[in-house]
Order: sequence, then C-alpha cells, then structure tokens
Amino acid sequence: MTDFIYGTLEAIGFSHPLHPALTHIPMGMVIGCFLFSLVAFLGKNTAYLKTALHCSIVAIIFIIPTVAAGILDWMHFYGSTWSFFIILKFILACVLTLLLALSIRVNMSGGNSKQLLILYTLCLACAAGLGFSGGEIVYGG
Repeated sequence: MTDFIYGTLEAIGFSHPLHPALTHIPMGMVIGCFLFSLVAFLGKNTAYLKTALHCSIVAIIFIIPTVAAGILDWMHFYGSTWSFFIILKFILACVLTLLLALSIRVNMSGGNSKQLLILYTLCLACAAGLGFSGGEIVYGG
C-alpha cells in the first residue's frame, strides 16, 4: 500500500515525506490554544477561551491525518523500524489527543481559565516532545 502511494506521488514529482507538511497544523493550533488560554488567564478575560477552544478543535481534527501520514512515512522511509523515539512519538500522540479531547470537554462545560491553561500547557509539552522526537528520528542525536 505504501509503495503505491509513494510511487504515485513520485510519478508526479513529489518524493518528500508527507508527515512534515501536516504537522504544522495541529502543532500550530496547540501553540494557539496555549497562547489564547494564557492571555485569558493573565488578562482575566475569558472571551479568549473561545478562540482556544476553536484552536483545540482544529488541532484534534488534524491529528488524525497527521498521525496517519507519520505512520506511512515511518513504514516507507524507515521500514517500520522500532526505536525509542518512534515509541515515544506514538505515546505522546495518544496523550496529546486525549488531552485535547479533555480540554475541549472542559472548555465547552465552562471550565475556568486556570484549568484550561494547565491542560493547554500539558498539550504544548506533548507537542514539544513530539517535535523533538521527530527531529531525533530524522537528524539523529
């Protein structure tokens, strides 16, 4: 299956991994969640939490294709070879998805800015860990 996908893409001139192009969407939205919740917390203005909610919804939607592309790239370019960092990426992707789902639930049920800032900080930590792990996989340590 992966050979067909990447072979088709190479036939039209695209020979790059798919995952890096998609990671910017959920990771950018996680940064947005954090920043808007920080503004809401520091500025005592909960109106920014609605924007943080929207960011978290976009992030969780785009996690699915981003993880799928990451798995395809891992299979195609790395031969499905297990390493510490690929295992870490799997774990952090699951944790990030759960944290985003929880943050959406808390935000929609009227959670306060302190609770949401904590959740979004944890999301940001997961995103940083995912980016670091990806860098270690691609560029080595």
